Amino acid sequence: MSEALVIKNLEKTYAAGVRALKGVSLTVATGDFFALLGPNGAGKSTLINIICGLVNKSAGTVHISGLSIDDDYQKAKMHVGIVPQEFNFGIWEKVIDIVVNQAGYYGMPRKEAIPKAEALLRKLGLYEKRFEQSRTLSGGMKRRLMIARSLVHEPKLLILDEPTAGVDIEIRREMWDFLRELNQSGTTIILTTHYLEEAEQLCNQVAIINKGEVVEAGPVKKLLEKMDAETFVFDLEAPLAQETEALIGKFGVRKIDADTIEMIVQRGESVNDAIIALNRLDIRVRSMRNKTNRLEELFLQKIGENNLV
Repeated sequence: MSEALVIKNLEKTYAAGVRALKGVSLTVATGDFFALLGPNGAGKSTLINIICGLVNKSAGTVHISGLSIDDDYQKAKMHVGIVPQEFNFGIWEKVIDIVVNQAGYYGMPRKEAIPKAEALLRKLGLYEKRFEQSRTLSGGMKRRLMIARSLVHEPKLLILDEPTAGVDIEIRREMWDFLRELNQSGTTIILTTHYLEEAEQLCNQVAIINKGEVVEAGPVKKLLEKMDAETFVFDLEAPLAQETEALIGKFGVRKIDADTIEMIVQRGESVNDAIIALNRLDIRVRSMRNKTNRLEELFLQKIGENNLV
């Protein structure tokens, strides 16, 4: 499998002495949907800005579709589309012009750019707004406009930095569907997000970065199998009896309210065994669910292990 992005021993130390990246190495295969996760200040933005040519690295190498950003930056950047966190288009510009003008920066003739822009705006539900000024758009529409703008030159690698921040649930789900379709059509996607449910739903690979270092990386499914423990919430058929409340603590069970309890199940232990143990205490379970998204729980475990909280 070819590689869309290869980063080796990437270092960045700012003039003030802050070491933002400490030898980061990552490989993103062509066609991957890749999650780059980490708390604020982890180094994600520095990493992305180096890839996009907005920040100069201190050491290491970056190759995009086999092209070095040191030796072939102009060619390499043609393969990348970026959706930044902040809206950075003119509020008085028309929607269609924002997308078409972006294509011009990549050398695309206007007569070719207009139909491409219109097709993207249709897919992203913005076609009816194409002649309106961007300032009239809702927050969710502005996010979709950013995505349309980033795709107009048909990049092989799309980097999405918090693309659904401030977007309501319905629009977020629509954007998920669009991004899945885009990825299935061959576009490699790197996603940063604080919605870890989003990362688990969409991505097949993940890297967790903090304090400028990668603390975990690999296929999402394999990483989740390595989790030390999962916390399950059980909804009960009947409220806990007072005499039962005194016993459940011995089994690692915590009461949330009269009808709900939670239990930590260690790796290698069976959830069925936990339910059987509860039944022995005459506690009947109506339904159960993970307390948090599983990737979120893994994320919290990893940052805890590395004293990053």
